[in-house]
Amino acid sequence: MKFIRRLLFVLIGIALLYLLFLPLPFGPMAAWNPPTPPAPVGPYAPNTLLSRVDRLDLGHFAPEDIALDAAGNIYGGTIDGKIMRLDPSGKNPQVFADTSGRPLGLIFDKDGTLLVCDSVKGLLRVSADGKTITSLATEAEGVPFRCTNDLDVAADGTIYFTDSSFKYPIELFLFNLIEHQPFGRFMSYDPKTKAVKVLASNLYFSNGVAVSPDQSYVLFVETATYRVSRYWISGPKQGQTEVFIDDLPGIPDGILGNGKGQYWLTLVTPRSTTFDSLLAHPLLRKIFLRLPSSLRPKDQDFAYVMEVDGSGKPLLTLQDTSPNAFIKITNAVERDGNLYLGNIGQSAIGRAALPK
Repeated sequence: MKFIRRLLFVLIGIALLYLLFLPLPFGPMAAWNPPTPPAPVGPYAPNTLLSRVDRLDLGHFAPEDIALDAAGNIYGGTIDGKIMRLDPSGKNPQVFADTSGRPLGLIFDKDGTLLVCDSVKGLLRVSADGKTITSLATEAEGVPFRCTNDLDVAADGTIYFTDSSFKYPIELFLFNLIEHQPFGRFMSYDPKTKAVKVLASNLYFSNGVAVSPDQSYVLFVETATYRVSRYWISGPKQGQTEVFIDDLPGIPDGILGNGKGQYWLTLVTPRSTTFDSLLAHPLLRKIFLRLPSSLRPKDQDFAYVMEVDGSGKPLLTLQDTSPNAFIKITNAVERDGNLYLGNIGQSAIGRAALPK
């Protein structure tokens, strides 16, 4: 019995040393106290408006962003590097292009050219037949991109895009959140001069991007601080950044205008009170990351898309928390009365009719 007790003490000691001192690739970690999530009332009140979603099968997993061409064909970039294309009916999936990386953000410019943010390859342009992929940018100010994420294109052809982290690749997304340091950047690419300009830095996992209809500002998501910021590209505030909407009820990802002055903002999963409480304690965050994934709290699966007006006011939420919900939505694109939904939870693109 004494031997067994000693053995247990040794094992407990080893476990404590592992949890406290296992090397992790972190620099200094700052404590952050997130604001209390908004109450589930008003536009945030639970509903079932996203309970009817058609699943457009791709045969490839996690089409994070969605783009539609002028003919109505539907495109999604998947985890295996493929950019898949469906016909306008949502059928006949085929490989349109292969970046050999991880295509995240997709957008067509005014000439019908597909532009891609690939987390591995950087900012890309894909030819009309999908056979030629051109690298536009892989670094800014001498700092390579590590997680090129999302983009939108202005009327003058300027591409606005984010690199979520100059330290961690997309597969170490959780490390970004745990370290909670501002490794993200928001940038522009001028197709005429081929110059990349850093417009905002020190961002907490910069993510989705949307140019305003009047071309006066660009919105970008900061996933790790539950907010969306606005960068002014013209007018008296040109060059300034301000908060657009803050203290969101979930983990924000993509944002895109609907062509009518509003924006669709997606939330991948609800805020976790456990995770929020960890953010105030750097040591506990390190212990959390050293735990086996099976022992960590699991994300709650739900479907959640917000409509926000041009002042950042929430107008409407579309939700579904049922077991069959179309989960982990990362982008929403409006076209002809439907929302096309990108995600990191399944091998399909979602299509949902907007409420009348």
